[in-house]
Amino acid sequence: MLEITSQAGFQKALNEARPGETIRLAEGDYRVKAAIFTQGVTLEGAGADRTRICWDDYAKKLDEDGVEYNTFRTWTLAVCADGVTLRDLSIINSSLHPEEKGQEVALTVYGDRFTMERCRLTSTQDTLFLGPLPDDLIERYDDFLPRFLRLSKTCAQRFADCLIEGTVDFIFGCGEAVFENCEIRSLCDARGIGYAAAPAHEPRQTRGFQFQNCRFTMEDGVTPGSIYLARPWRDFGLCEFRDCTYGPHISPEGFDKWNDTQRDKTARFYETPFAKGRVSWVRCLD
Repeated sequence: MLEITSQAGFQKALNEARPGETIRLAEGDYRVKAAIFTQGVTLEGAGADRTRICWDDYAKKLDEDGVEYNTFRTWTLAVCADGVTLRDLSIINSSLHPEEKGQEVALTVYGDRFTMERCRLTSTQDTLFLGPLPDDLIERYDDFLPRFLRLSKTCAQRFADCLIEGTVDFIFGCGEAVFENCEIRSLCDARGIGYAAAPAHEPRQTRGFQFQNCRFTMEDGVTPGSIYLARPWRDFGLCEFRDCTYGPHISPEGFDKWNDTQRDKTARFYETPFAKGRVSWVRCLD
């Protein structure tokens, strides 16, 4: 086990970790942009309110070559290995003002058999990216993103007893993710409207985002009825909502088809129990 008490030693510990090793972060703020490339690593904090990993990249920021970061390079922490576990810490993208800066990812997960327990993820737009990328973006970003962010692979992920908060599409991607007993909190946004999930699963995928016994809550100041549970980022996006509870911020319609598209004809969205007033193309789970 590695015990880390300083910011300077954090990424070094991740780089030198052996497969299956546990890294324990002491209480404190770690201002660092970090990535995990070793299989089976466990990263533990002293509690979500006591151990915080924070960075502030955003999509419209320019890199050293004058090129915009784009959504998929803005992460604070990127998990790019299989079998990784995160516990008892917070991951934050502190950029704010996404209406001006664009997307701001806190956590990117591009790994299979990923587990997160008792953690907090905080940002605004696009807080949590669940890989893989949609097929068309894997091809589009061939000369832009590194290979570890463009793999076509199965990425099964589990989140338990976590708090995930943001404004627009703040849980998005093609991962096969289960959220158990999590709090999904919508924050105030200058644009006045928000979406919790934005799935983009390929037609071949039979598992998508599954929310089980989750609580959809809001920050003070969010307008009642202004937040949608999900909208399909691509055709065939797949979401299930099982035995969840919703605050007054959730629109009675529940779901949006994504602007002027016809993705309502292909989206695979399910809910149980089925709430009154939902859009006609959402199906009830038996």
